[in-house]
Amino acid sequence: MIHPTAPVAPAVLALAELRKVSGPELLLAFILGNEVQARIGLAISPQHYDRGWHITSTCGVFGAAAASGKLLGLNERQLVSALGAASTQSAGLCECLGMPAKSVSVGNAARNGLWSALLAEKGFDGPAEPLAGRQGFYNALGDEPNLSLVTDGLGDTFEIMATSYKPYPCGFVIHPVLDCVLDWRREHRIAEVTRVVVRGNPLLAHRTDRPDISTGRESQVSVQHAVAAALVHGAAGLDQFTDACVADPDVATLRRRVEVVRDGALSTIAASVEITTSDGAVHGLSQAAARGSDVNPMSDADLEQKLKTAAASLSLDAAPLIDAIWALETSSDVARLASLAVPKE
Repeated sequence: MIHPTAPVAPAVLALAELRKVSGPELLLAFILGNEVQARIGLAISPQHYDRGWHITSTCGVFGAAAASGKLLGLNERQLVSALGAASTQSAGLCECLGMPAKSVSVGNAARNGLWSALLAEKGFDGPAEPLAGRQGFYNALGDEPNLSLVTDGLGDTFEIMATSYKPYPCGFVIHPVLDCVLDWRREHRIAEVTRVVVRGNPLLAHRTDRPDISTGRESQVSVQHAVAAALVHGAAGLDQFTDACVADPDVATLRRRVEVVRDGALSTIAASVEITTSDGAVHGLSQAAARGSDVNPMSDADLEQKLKTAAASLSLDAAPLIDAIWALETSSDVARLASLAVPKE
């Protein structure tokens, strides 16, 4: 369970502003960086995450280092040193989810990974076994790694193919629930909801069973809020995960009517929902695979629209950025790519 882009893309995009990088080179480095972080994460899952480590940050720093090292053309020894420098900067706690502090470790993963590769290029050495050494990453964290997951199928299968995309700006385990609720609301616009029972994978409750929240950041990891806001507003966009929406009295009232049930038989991309209305009717809903998941993917048009919607909130014209992204495979220099995401003053 990792957000693959957040640690790696900023590192390679920043490096592309310092050194000339072509689109194919950027894509290759990004894919390989993700493969490194994902396989390290798989080797220590689920115990690493269950202990409270935020895997996007703790493993993302390795992805950023590997991707940056690839672009810099580091040799084998230098790449190991880059991973060594990254290993001593690996940090991030799930306790910070729902708080601005959560973003600190994710940003640091990108910055420190890039820095580690730049240091290695300058000859800064690291340990020979930064991951599996006696006091290396795995052992220091107390995790018993399944090292076969690091190497099995390496180069033949790519973990990036299992990436999900978020149609809603909240924790992905909430997404199958929102699919159910939004589909139902479109057909029952005036119904009064008296009770909602959400049944999902235990991770849903573990991460998002948060009925008492006070900020928009917290609302992104509260299934009670997501359900209530979707039912009240008939939407689950950026406006539904703000301080103002959290304070909405109708949303606050409905949050208290949402119950969460753990069901180990359901995957993290599945959920079922029971909605009881004021006439006593009980509406049973289910979603086997959330929209945006790798088995129920968003279309290219959906992804473009998501970017346009986010950009509109910043008064940014997304069209040039979208065109540049689709043209990456043939671009000879991607130095300006990141600048296209900056709103004009």
